[in-house]
Amino acid sequence: MDGVLAEVLLEQSRDPRALFGTLCRGEASAERVETLRFLLQRLEDAGTDLGALPEAAREVATGYLVPLLRGRPGGADPDPGPGPPSQRRRVLRAAGAALRSCARLARGPPLAAALAEEALRDLRAGRCAPGVEAAVEVLAAVGPCLRPREDGPLLERVAQAAVALALGADGPGSAVDAVTLAAARLLPALGQCGGAALRAVWGALAEPSVPWGPDRVGPELQVLSTLAEKLLPQPGARDVGPDARLCGRFWRTVQTGLGRAEDALTRKRARYLLQRAVEVSSELGADCTCDANGGTGPSLFWWSEKKKDELLKFWENYILIMETLEGNQSPCEMSVHLCTKHCLWIKVENDSGAEESWTSRIHVIKPVLPKLNNLFEYAVSEENGCWLFHPSWHMCVYKRMFESENKILTKEGVLHFLELYESECLPFSPDFSEFIIGPLMDALSESSLYGRSPGQLVGSGSPLGLKLQKFLVTYVSLLPEEIKSGFLLRFLQKMTSRHWCAVPVLFLSRALASVPRCKALGVEGLLALRDVLRCTMVTHQVLLRGAAQCYLLQAALRLVDVEQVSLGDVSALLVSLRQEESLGRGTMLWAELCDWLRGNERYFRQPSASGSQGLQEASLTTYVKNLIQEYVRSPAWEAGEGSLVPDGLEARLTATMVLLAVDVEAKKAQNSGKQRTQNVLGLFLDPLLGALVKFSTNAYVPVPKTDRCLQLLLTLLHTCMLRGSGAQEDEVSILLQSLLMSASESVSEFILRRLTMDELRTVSDLDRCHLYLMVLTELIHLQLKLGWKAGAPICRVISPLKNACIRHLQETDSGQEPTLARQIQRVTSMATLARVCEAIDLQPALQQESLNTGPLERFLSTLPFNQTLQKPCAEDPESSSFFEESSSCQGWGKIVAQYVHDQWVCLSFLLRRCHPLEPAAEEDKLEPSLPSVRTPAQTLCAALDALSILPSDQVSPVFCCMKALVPQLLTSSESLCVESFDVAWRVLTSLSNTQLTFWPNLRAFVQFVFDDTILATAAKTKGQAYFRIKEIMYKIIEMSAVKTGVFNTLMSHCCRSWLASARDPQGSLSSARHYSELILEACMFGTVFRRDQRLIQDVQAFIESLGHDCATNVVMESTKKEDCYVRVCAIKFLCLLDGSNTAHKSFMEDLAIKLLDKDKQVNQSRARYYQNSLQHRVKNRIWQVLLTLFPRFDQNFLNEIIDKIFQAGFANNQASIKYFIEWIIILILYKFPQFLPKFWDCFSYGEEKLKTSICTFLSVLSHLDIIIQNIPEKRQVLKQALLVALQWGLSHNFSIRLYALVALKKVWAVCKALYMEECDAWTALIECSLSQAESVHGTGNAKKNWQRIQDHFFFATFHPLEDYCLETIFYTLPRLSGVIEEEWITLGRFSSFTDIPSGSGPLWCFSRTLLCELNPGDWSQQDAGTGSGEADGPSEQADVQKKIIPWGHDLLDADLELALQDRAAKLGKSISRLIVVASLIDKPTNLGGLCRTCEVFGASVLVVSNLHCVHDKQFQHLSVSAEQWLPLVEVKPHQLPGYLQQKRAAGYTVIGVEQTAHSSDLVQFCFPEKSLLLLGNEREGIPANLLRQLDVCVEIPQQGVIRSLNVHVSGALLIWEYTRQQLLRRAGAPS
Repeated sequence: MDGVLAEVLLEQSRDPRALFGTLCRGEASAERVETLRFLLQRLEDAGTDLGALPEAAREVATGYLVPLLRGRPGGADPDPGPGPPSQRRRVLRAAGAALRSCARLARGPPLAAALAEEALRDLRAGRCAPGVEAAVEVLAAVGPCLRPREDGPLLERVAQAAVALALGADGPGSAVDAVTLAAARLLPALGQCGGAALRAVWGALAEPSVPWGPDRVGPELQVLSTLAEKLLPQPGARDVGPDARLCGRFWRTVQTGLGRAEDALTRKRARYLLQRAVEVSSELGADCTCDANGGTGPSLFWWSEKKKDELLKFWENYILIMETLEGNQSPCEMSVHLCTKHCLWIKVENDSGAEESWTSRIHVIKPVLPKLNNLFEYAVSEENGCWLFHPSWHMCVYKRMFESENKILTKEGVLHFLELYESECLPFSPDFSEFIIGPLMDALSESSLYGRSPGQLVGSGSPLGLKLQKFLVTYVSLLPEEIKSGFLLRFLQKMTSRHWCAVPVLFLSRALASVPRCKALGVEGLLALRDVLRCTMVTHQVLLRGAAQCYLLQAALRLVDVEQVSLGDVSALLVSLRQEESLGRGTMLWAELCDWLRGNERYFRQPSASGSQGLQEASLTTYVKNLIQEYVRSPAWEAGEGSLVPDGLEARLTATMVLLAVDVEAKKAQNSGKQRTQNVLGLFLDPLLGALVKFSTNAYVPVPKTDRCLQLLLTLLHTCMLRGSGAQEDEVSILLQSLLMSASESVSEFILRRLTMDELRTVSDLDRCHLYLMVLTELIHLQLKLGWKAGAPICRVISPLKNACIRHLQETDSGQEPTLARQIQRVTSMATLARVCEAIDLQPALQQESLNTGPLERFLSTLPFNQTLQKPCAEDPESSSFFEESSSCQGWGKIVAQYVHDQWVCLSFLLRRCHPLEPAAEEDKLEPSLPSVRTPAQTLCAALDALSILPSDQVSPVFCCMKALVPQLLTSSESLCVESFDVAWRVLTSLSNTQLTFWPNLRAFVQFVFDDTILATAAKTKGQAYFRIKEIMYKIIEMSAVKTGVFNTLMSHCCRSWLASARDPQGSLSSARHYSELILEACMFGTVFRRDQRLIQDVQAFIESLGHDCATNVVMESTKKEDCYVRVCAIKFLCLLDGSNTAHKSFMEDLAIKLLDKDKQVNQSRARYYQNSLQHRVKNRIWQVLLTLFPRFDQNFLNEIIDKIFQAGFANNQASIKYFIEWIIILILYKFPQFLPKFWDCFSYGEEKLKTSICTFLSVLSHLDIIIQNIPEKRQVLKQALLVALQWGLSHNFSIRLYALVALKKVWAVCKALYMEECDAWTALIECSLSQAESVHGTGNAKKNWQRIQDHFFFATFHPLEDYCLETIFYTLPRLSGVIEEEWITLGRFSSFTDIPSGSGPLWCFSRTLLCELNPGDWSQQDAGTGSGEADGPSEQADVQKKIIPWGHDLLDADLELALQDRAAKLGKSISRLIVVASLIDKPTNLGGLCRTCEVFGASVLVVSNLHCVHDKQFQHLSVSAEQWLPLVEVKPHQLPGYLQQKRAAGYTVIGVEQTAHSSDLVQFCFPEKSLLLLGNEREGIPANLLRQLDVCVEIPQQGVIRSLNVHVSGALLIWEYTRQQLLRRAGAPS
């Protein structure tokens, strides 16, 4: 067409100038410029010299085309504007092609060189993006016209500029379009210019000075792939150009593109370059090598003709793996990914790319992972065990998997890498170590990788975590000794280089702790460990944080080279650990540390004389002795009254080392007894005790020294305590406490002086006051522990301390501005008074020690509510430095808040003593006229004000006061009480994200609102308060769905308070009865956490399962926040109720009725009901509680609920629910045989109504031997049971017949044991029936199912009486019936929950049968519809009963097909021999469309997975009644292997519609007449197990970008191609 247009123009005018003039005038449209291009190309092709043509071409080029490219057509007209981008690009392309023709037509002075020079100047100037694009177009047009010899320098400059632009060099000209043009058009054009230009391009690419990095890989690969044919040698080429295979930068770029490129196009370019390099090497047949490290290691790429076959196999597998991984990219990447030749197989997908989940794609990867193992086998030489291929190629595969958006793929890749050393013996490579420190650890930082595998038990640990541990042990063991230290150090430093979540840090630390002992870490390693420890402190998961600290310390003990570190370095590491979370005294970790210190004591590095402040470390004892002497000595730089209190870190270090040294000495001299320990301890503590004794007599002891000594005293007392529940004090702690108490008199007098003599005057002194009060409290506790004695030194300071504080607080400022010292003294006095009140609460004997307690109470009662402190005046010299003090000091607002907080602590003490429901002794009663007690409403209003001004961590005492005030006001001021509930709840919910303050405040809030007195009073009035409390109760339950442990706190408090009232002889459980909804909700409460919470719960369960092996389990008490403990608390509460108590009995019966109503409500719910659904779990919990309550039910109550229980048996239940219902019916009939007539009535309904639910009652019948134990006359019952079993043994339903046969066999065995003559007439019938069941034969599953049901635990092992215990109800039976692990509650969880005491009796015993030792069987007892979750779905039992496989009964198949074919034949329809199998397809729309297509083209049969699909509205909408004219056959997906085999035996060729590595092209494939088409699933395609059964795979050739077609479209194309070929055969034409 182009040539015709040019010829027409030339025929009209032979003058080129005239034609050019005509075309160059007017608007420069795309059509006009393209016409000019056609004309110039025609003239160029003609090759005739038209005289003026060269000059005319030059004029067109310079006068029209170049200005047009620059955006100024014609030179005179203004810029017409950019126009649409596509239109302008079309104009530029046409103008560039025309310009090339002009350059070739021009004669004389070289036009091409002049244009190139000008364009090159424009390119370097980079005025604007359009100008740069125009310059690129000009260069691309005239570049091939440049002369290699004459224009050589110009060519080099153009090449360098083109490469710089294509690589996105910085500069104003680096527009995106220009970069693309440079890579796509200019560089290929220059490649045609010959060797000089090509060498210039390659030199610019490979220049070492050119910056290189991951961000430049994309542009470089774009350039390299564009010039691939020029940069790689071609066989037979004359001009030997550059060889990119020999350049290391080329291969590093390719590897980076393969492993780290973010976009699919860049990765595809890298694969293309690799594949082309391999193909070129194979075609050339010449050896080549590209050394990576100057010849010292394996080559990045090499080729040897001798090993051509092995090399081709290696690279073929490698490229195949990379392309398969590309198939798992994200949907957005799919849109730009082009199909590649060696893709393993591409799935037939539906229309929506987003519909394909990550999980459904991972099955594509698993088949090629063995090929990755083969790559390692090829890569390692069998002769010398060295690398043949550079290991960085293997790392590219793993990088690609690790950086995938598909987390399942990432996990598969990590697991595969960690398993390498289990099957391969790989030589050492530095690249491997770098890869582990880099990409592998980056991948391991993803918490979701550590989840449990499906079917793995809770608490069994993360599979990835365990493999990581095994891998690190193996890898480090194989490292050369000179490498090991550096690797481990970098491993630790990597752990500090980013923010790690709690789970990855835990498992990395555990893996490190398992590395075999070696001398690898020095001082730098210890510093890195300390940094890692600091990283672990970030997480709020305390248990995980503590476990990680334990493992990191164990790693230090295994890996530290003691000859390189000093004891000071070790102690600095130990102080980084939190003793309350990990390193607790008395744990196995502490003992291991002591053994390590003892064994290495002589080998630690000695510090230089000038280091460590002169501490000498000849032994641990000497080091600790010098350490404490140095500590007690007050540093000169800390002198002065205004100095800050030390942070306590040095005190913790000193105390830890003292106790470690004492325990080490005790291990050394185990036979020396107590005296040796006492001597060593005295030796260590002499400097401290000497200083403490002088406190009361020497007023000039420096304040910093007193601070340090008191901190050490406090830390020693805290650290010496043995950790763990039930831990007894050992000899060391008793001796230590005794020694420290010897200085208690001096210390207490010193504290009294400091707190009362106006010595605390600055803001920093408030921290000092806090220290003094902590020491005072600790001394009081210690005195109580050692035995309280009247006149003890600590007691003597309480009274003067109290009186002085009252005096200070009562003093006034006489109208003057308060000074800072005065205000600080008031804050100190109030804080001290609060501690005195707490001490009196702790030890009432202190009250007797005080001469007169009345002034204290009177003073507290007259305190103004929420009294604040005026800020000190600025003119005060002492307060002038207030704003200059360290940032560690509290601001004035916090000081005032603490002051108000301490007021409420004192007021709480006062209200507790005056509480009307807790009368004190006669002599201790307070005057009733105290204002705070006399006006509770005013006090409560003040409490509400306090909640609005106090910070969140200081509201607990206000809650305590409100707890005492609200009961007095509920009847008179209910609205005020309701307001207090609301304000308190708002305060609590505002703290939900603050872990440290939320839980204490939650406990205080619960103790306030749900106080038993408040609950009882509110229930009595049934007013607003009653309903508001219930509303808050439900809000707490709702909060527990997102914050695990909230409901636990409420349940534990309420159950404990209700049990306390229930133990009272007059206790009536009135509160529990009025708030029974709480117990009801608790009985049905379960695991409701999200996936991330599930991971944390699983890891915590794993840590707890380690027991004492992990020290954090010992030092930290379990918080029991797991959701299961809510039910544990409720069950234990119910078990402790007394069934003989009328109130208790009434409460349990009311709860049982509510549970049965809830069960009925769940049955009527429209929510999906399938195994382990929420409905299933709720019903499971309901019947567990009913079983637990059963022993408390009497006959009268059972008369009320028996019908509900039987009705529940008829419901559509999951297996575990059926077992519980059957069990409780058995127990009812055993205990109360009078209900047997109602039981027999259950069998009187028609089979149509009962369906398979009658199996529930037949299961009960199979335990008749237990039921009749309490019946004197058993014969009539047995006779009725035989009649029932025989009747239902004739059912049409196979499952019912199975259950009836089991019942018949069991009942008949009882009859024979009792020698019942009445049944002799039935002997032949029964024995024949049972014999036939035992001897059934055939190819079906009948015999197998009969054996399975007899071996089922419920009939073979389970004993309804001997197995009646909590263990069976809550653990064994759920485990055996397929209930998810989160629902299993072991008996150990009941016993470990100590908030509620455990009961006694059979429930608390273990099962007396072998039931607990069984594993879950493969028999699933389910009713109709439970599998699918739909009420009208096909019955699983019906499938078992039917067992009619259509393709297994040829007659049935033939009849079905014949009937429909005859019906179609009457209409003149032609039927082919094509079978279309769509059993793998899920969507009704696709099935409906296929049905219509098959009917239109005359397929013989369409095979589907479920014939019920034809009733689906979406199916019918697309099929338009085609199912009425087409034979449909049902074959389940799991039946397909047998079906395909049967059809192959019948002569059919089995054809898979799938793209595989060896699939045939649809265009070339010839369909046999008897063809079977197997279509894949919308998401997963054809499974791997079915691919092996195919005779051939046929793929549809694709030209587009999208990877796949809709499955219906794919099927339609193949069905039509089959039909077309058959039609051609019949017509006699070649197909």
